[in-house]
Amino acid sequence: MTGHTIRDIAASLGAEALGDADIIVTGVAEPGRAGPDDLAMAMSPKYAELLAQGSARAAVIGEGMDWQALGLEAAIVALRPRSAMAHVTRAMDPGPEIAPGIHASTVIDPTASIGPGAAIGPFVVIGARVVIGAGARIASHVSIAEDAQIGDDALVLQGVRIGARVVIGDRAILQPGCVLGADGFSFVTPGQSQVERTRASLGRSDTAVEPQGWTRIHSLGSVRIGDDVEIGANSTVDRGTVADTEIGDGTKLDNMVHVGHNCRIGRDCLLCGQVGIAGSVTIGDRVVLGGQTGVADNLQIGSDVVTGASTIILSTVPSGRALLGYPAVRMENQVEMYKALRRLPRLAQSVADLQKAVFKSGKTP
Repeated sequence: MTGHTIRDIAASLGAEALGDADIIVTGVAEPGRAGPDDLAMAMSPKYAELLAQGSARAAVIGEGMDWQALGLEAAIVALRPRSAMAHVTRAMDPGPEIAPGIHASTVIDPTASIGPGAAIGPFVVIGARVVIGAGARIASHVSIAEDAQIGDDALVLQGVRIGARVVIGDRAILQPGCVLGADGFSFVTPGQSQVERTRASLGRSDTAVEPQGWTRIHSLGSVRIGDDVEIGANSTVDRGTVADTEIGDGTKLDNMVHVGHNCRIGRDCLLCGQVGIAGSVTIGDRVVLGGQTGVADNLQIGSDVVTGASTIILSTVPSGRALLGYPAVRMENQVEMYKALRRLPRLAQSVADLQKAVFKSGKTP
């Protein structure tokens, strides 16, 4: 593994290097498990206490911490610890091993275009008129359907499935097993369906249900993904019905996220694990959806919205809201509702005690 001096790491972070800045480290480790060639991540006193259990000579520490008292020979002072971790781990990450060039087992349609410096692993299938950008890396067992485009320096990992006409921007990272460009889940009945009746009546209608089958609405659009987007393992993004499903620059999807057909997701959003977004939802910029958040179809979510885990959004959300609960309400309201719910047993007991006292007194309430 390539080594880095403390001086170079500190310079890349725009941080201060203390002590012997010429020490070379080849890896990153937790303080209690760090060896002499590791850079320990000890950015809070809680973690710094564990340095004595390891043998690190250098560490990333928080502002105001005494590196010499911790027994270190060198230290980097991080004003924003998690940001420092992002830079350090990027510098230390060797990335996947994908051999340069095109593996002999790869199947490439003669009309496809492969950019200079691209690396394509074994058992990859590339369809007609596909365009692969310069420096793109594609790991084993990836399939790329006709007319798809992959940008420069993209990284496509094992088992990814890219559908027809999908466009992926520069520096995208697609984690193993994600599927981009499957058909949308869109079906219609000849007459009014039970779903439509239920929505209109909120379940109060007792009209007899007429048996009828579902007819597929075909997906003629595709998927368009911006630059610097990351799609997590086993996540799925469905193609649009007529227009493309879109994901904006810098947006990150965690593992097992589902984005339905016709969705429009803005820039720099974070969609955490198991988020499910139904069809035709529009999401603004810098939106963060906590794990297992669900969004009903045909809604609009403004920019800078944040949801807590397991939030269910059933109506349009203005920009800047923080939401929690099912159905979603303002986060502070949900906290108060939960507190009130926890008090219900005591309240019920108090009411029962009052009723008993009144009845024992012989007085009519």
